[in-house]
Amino acid sequence: MTEVKICGICDAEAARIAAAAGADMVGFHFCSSLRRITPEEARAIVEALDRRPRLVGVFIDQPEAEVEEVARFVGLDAVQLHGSEPAGFRCTRPVLKALKVRDGRVPDPEPWPDPLLLDSWSSDQRGGTGQTWDWTAARELLARRKVILAGGLHPGNVGEVVRTYRPFGVDVSSGVEARARIKEPDRVRAFVQAVRNADVDQG
Repeated sequence: MTEVKICGICDAEAARIAAAAGADMVGFHFCSSLRRITPEEARAIVEALDRRPRLVGVFIDQPEAEVEEVARFVGLDAVQLHGSEPAGFRCTRPVLKALKVRDGRVPDPEPWPDPLLLDSWSSDQRGGTGQTWDWTAARELLARRKVILAGGLHPGNVGEVVRTYRPFGVDVSSGVEARARIKEPDRVRAFVQAVRNADVDQG
């Protein structure tokens, strides 16, 4: 099945909704972001969960020691590096590297382990942009690596993206929000369901 990550979780209710909907991963922003929360807030959210998806922390060009400290304190299962971090970044948790697709070009993925995350590039946003991009640029990489697609996904388009490109996973934040930081329960459920329906269609 396609992995589903609901990112930019800011409160316990959003985390519970994502977990109940069947999300495989939830993401917390510990970087410069509208959706940034503190490690203490994230830990409280995790402690309030009945069902615990895998926990991913998002960081942008933060020191290895800081990332490691947050990962241990919150109990993260993986760290997502969304900046210009060098290959070989050291952490005791698995590293999920976000690569930015610019002008139809996918950055060299070879130094980084699977899975990889592909997002759209922006001149003024270092984190997620919420903007779609030309998915066909990733076809070759999708065929040989485990790739999570991000950028402009929402309940209305994610099913077709999964059917067409068969990614390892999909990632959404603003596409399931009522407004920044506030997840819309029906959109979260519809997003996960659209992915599962597409999985069934693929057999």
